[in-house]
Amino acid sequence: MHATRPGIPGPAGPAEPTPLPQPRRHVRPTRPVVTELRLSAFKSHRGAAFRLGPVTLFAGASGSGKSSALQAYEALALLGAGASLAGAFPDPVACVPERAEADAQGRRGFRIGCTVDGPAGPVRLDLAVQAEPELRVVGERLTGGDGRTLLTTALRDPGRRTVQAEWHTAGSVPVTRGPLPGDRLGTALLPLRVAGKTEGQRRVLAAAEQVVVALRSVFPCDPQPQRMRAPVAVGEGRLRRGCDNLAEVLHRTRTGCPRRHARLAAVARAGCAGQVRDLGVEELADGTVRAVLGRGADGGGTPVGRLGEGELRYLALALVLLTGPGVLAMDRAAEVPDAMQTLTVLADGFDRALDRRQTRELAALAGQICAEGHMRLVGTVGETGAGAARGRAGVTVVDLSP
Repeated sequence: MHATRPGIPGPAGPAEPTPLPQPRRHVRPTRPVVTELRLSAFKSHRGAAFRLGPVTLFAGASGSGKSSALQAYEALALLGAGASLAGAFPDPVACVPERAEADAQGRRGFRIGCTVDGPAGPVRLDLAVQAEPELRVVGERLTGGDGRTLLTTALRDPGRRTVQAEWHTAGSVPVTRGPLPGDRLGTALLPLRVAGKTEGQRRVLAAAEQVVVALRSVFPCDPQPQRMRAPVAVGEGRLRRGCDNLAEVLHRTRTGCPRRHARLAAVARAGCAGQVRDLGVEELADGTVRAVLGRGADGGGTPVGRLGEGELRYLALALVLLTGPGVLAMDRAAEVPDAMQTLTVLADGFDRALDRRQTRELAALAGQICAEGHMRLVGTVGETGAGAARGRAGVTVVDLSP
């Protein structure tokens, strides 16, 4: 058979016409994931929408709004887990857009939202919050991928502590109405209010549960090197937000998951100064443990308490990436199997105190881990860190301009 270029006749006769490019089909994730963060009016952001991939790093100069994006994401996560507005926004007035003027009643607020993709298709959640004169929900909207409004709430009577909610029902009664607390996320309360008897109700439940599962599967991480140097007692072995119990968790992973621990040791060799043979744990006489970098064949080691801040943060972040919900101290959706959840790590200052090599190694590790689909990372980096992370497979750097 003679090969023929498209559109040019050959020995076998006229060639087949050049096929038209086919549009990319949207493949729904099997696990709920947040694919977009919207900051419609939040701090320095107005009308901003950010697509989120497996690894998303916000970069920009100081004051460009990197940390604000992560703060909004974490607040949504807290609300999805059932927290009150006061718990999610300790300083709500600081969240009001700069130079925003109050209305005739002295009210000011902010608006945030996200899109969660998953088995129920893309679902949008948008939330409007009043910060002054008192903190409360002004309105909330949950929208399906076809544009149908599944839930909407509105503040009808400022004198009451509730909002008026309407959710899609279908059937003989297309909409159900009822009050919901004015200081909670209505979407998180729907599974307790909707019976799921009609097709419309089941659709609302599927969308709400998808959003809640994605938002609850979050671990905010901010390693604190000054608290990681001292030996720690052995407990349940769940890594805390500040990673101050690093040695305790290493003690658990070394005995419970040797393959994962060996991978962590390889990461330590790539990012720590000098020769590193292993990452071990010493049990001390008082019952506490401390982590040790094994040096050389003679078995000598360096307690991690002697390492610099960059090396400690590097080890802590690598440990987070190489573990999972069962090891991290987080509010898991225990009623949902791990196979149906995707953990999202929030790391503000992902490259803080790290050198370029360490940032590059961590970004590459994050890209590899998150490509497997059970974990995602959203973080912030400085200009140097952004340069080190760019070009890593699976890593998206979002540049913010002040």
